[in-house]
Amino acid sequence: MTQGAGRGSDMWHGAGVTDPGAPGAADPRPEGYTPTRRDLPVIGAGAAPAPTPTLVDTPSPVAAGGGEQGPLYVVGDVHGYLDELRAALLDQGLIDAGDHWVAGNARLWFLGDFTDRGPDGVGVIDLVMQLSAEAAAAGGYCKALMGNHELLLIGAKRFGDTPVGSGAGTASFQAAWLLNGGQRSDMERLQEHHVQWMSRLDAMALADDHLLVHSDTTAYLEYGDTITDVNDAITEALTHHDADETWDLFRKFTKRFAFRDEAGATAARELLGTYGGRRIVHGHSPIPYLLGEVGSEDGGDGAPQVHGPHVYADSLAVAMDGGVTMAGKLLVSQLPLPA
Repeated sequence: MTQGAGRGSDMWHGAGVTDPGAPGAADPRPEGYTPTRRDLPVIGAGAAPAPTPTLVDTPSPVAAGGGEQGPLYVVGDVHGYLDELRAALLDQGLIDAGDHWVAGNARLWFLGDFTDRGPDGVGVIDLVMQLSAEAAAAGGYCKALMGNHELLLIGAKRFGDTPVGSGAGTASFQAAWLLNGGQRSDMERLQEHHVQWMSRLDAMALADDHLLVHSDTTAYLEYGDTITDVNDAITEALTHHDADETWDLFRKFTKRFAFRDEAGATAARELLGTYGGRRIVHGHSPIPYLLGEVGSEDGGDGAPQVHGPHVYADSLAVAMDGGVTMAGKLLVSQLPLPA
């Protein structure tokens, strides 16, 4: 097991920001921001050959014609673990051994965070783009949501070391990306069509009464009262190519744990009441953190045990980040979950 470039999960950092762990230092993080553990390990080193990039956003013939829809699957945070993703999709019968779509009219949603910390984030993006084209041709679909790490990678690519106003001093996307596990091999291979594809991803979707989002936060409410309004607002913001505006998006969607504590069910009901659906399905916060079962920072307690999605908040929320970055599990699950 090797240590990656990243030093934690969604850490808030920038040049000129005081280290929150320093004696007597004021906490520079914005209100509501919740970091996760530092120094998460990265498994694997080499980058596998990437599929041929395909930029496709086409509705399937079946869906466009109103025909019968296939089963619905969701994928939690991948974070560059391409081999684990291939194995999980193969196990569910969605792809074959050659990484090609074999699931007919099935529907597959990725909940975001394709890159950072793992060895081959660009390979993950390429595979998702390829499967999007193949699923559409087969009468199904493969779609993806915007995660906070997509916003981080877009920002690092577009703005680099450009200073941004973090609310606690001077920061930059480049510094934040590296501290959050940014892999230089990904940046070297990242092309403009990857950035364009990420910048057009929806932030939320409704599928079979499941409200699909990346982050377990209520920040979506700040961008509109309908799913369409939220998606349009975030897409529009990214067309401005403004570093501070992109940083504000990243900051808001690093927030987490909105549905975890006593008020969690109330927050979940607010989101569902606004956007529809009977249950929220999200990634972003690893299940071991939601359960309070993470080990020590030096890994002395061993890898967390994740067996499947975590249902909580009066059964109104489902967490899908199995903690693959800490040797947990990359989750691919069919919805609805068994009772």
